[in-house]
Amino acid sequence: MTPQFPSLNEIRAAHQRIQPFIHRTPMMSCEAIDRLAGCEVHFKCENFQKVGAFKARGAANAVTKLTAEQRRNGVATHSSGNHAAALARAATVAGIRSYIVMPSNAPAVKKKAVAGYGGEIIECRPNLQARETTLQRVLKDTGATFIPPYDFMDVVEGQATCALEIFDECVPFDVVMAPVGGGGLLAGTALLTHYASPSTKVIAAEPSGADDAYRSFHAGRLIPIEAPDTIADGLLTSLGEITFAAIMNYVHDILTVSDDEIVAAMRMIYERMKIVVEPSCAVPLAALLKHSRGFAGQRVAIILSGGNVDLEKLPFGSTVTTPGAPDRHEQAGALSG
Repeated sequence: MTPQFPSLNEIRAAHQRIQPFIHRTPMMSCEAIDRLAGCEVHFKCENFQKVGAFKARGAANAVTKLTAEQRRNGVATHSSGNHAAALARAATVAGIRSYIVMPSNAPAVKKKAVAGYGGEIIECRPNLQARETTLQRVLKDTGATFIPPYDFMDVVEGQATCALEIFDECVPFDVVMAPVGGGGLLAGTALLTHYASPSTKVIAAEPSGADDAYRSFHAGRLIPIEAPDTIADGLLTSLGEITFAAIMNYVHDILTVSDDEIVAAMRMIYERMKIVVEPSCAVPLAALLKHSRGFAGQRVAIILSGGNVDLEKLPFGSTVTTPGAPDRHEQAGALSG
């Protein structure tokens, strides 16, 4: 049974409701990337969003819809990073407490962000069962309201506001691309695109080492990932029931890319656009470049999902070469000149 998804008017209302919590992020383009891709690419820069990721939207929407009684007991979630920071910040801005269950191997930069936004971190072992068991204990002890990272209609409704801003630009996009992990951003993007521009294709991109969405989409049933292995740490989770239903109804295709392709695309964004993105953020561009013939001559919007990367662990080694990028000597000359 298809869930009851929010209407276009409800998404617009959510966008107005979360204004105190978010930035309206810019759309950017890059002629060098356009030439390499063979199409016109517009990047929606959610790496410039509050907390450095699109997750600020869904968390803010969920918090603003809490009842007075729910607000008294605060909110809780489990998350490896960006949703954790987003919920912690949204709760602090709203004047309520937040309890964040995080796996012990979550990036240090993301743990630091959660603490900085006022979240109370409870660590657990790095697997889904441990996350859920620890969360249940926290909910029982605190009475907090659980705000899921992605498979929650209020979160999907909030994430849809990103695509709402894209189509408010009044640019006739042929394709909109987003990365997919748990599917909240993709579900919201696909839903809004269905309402605002039915002729626009929604294409997702996913790491081949965490390809549950790709396999589920083509099998027509949920196939959870068991042992994800990818540099894109924000895309390790499996789809949920709500997000899977939205994807099956409104997404046109899902493409996969290797970690080497992700790193090359990430490096291209750093070198050509001069902006900071995390590996998960670069997955759609990697997919576009890998399948460039399928996008030739089209106008493509790509959501850059976040910029929360540990700068001490940038994955740019001497063996990685960005297509069309200058070599080290050329870079040095350009910088010194």
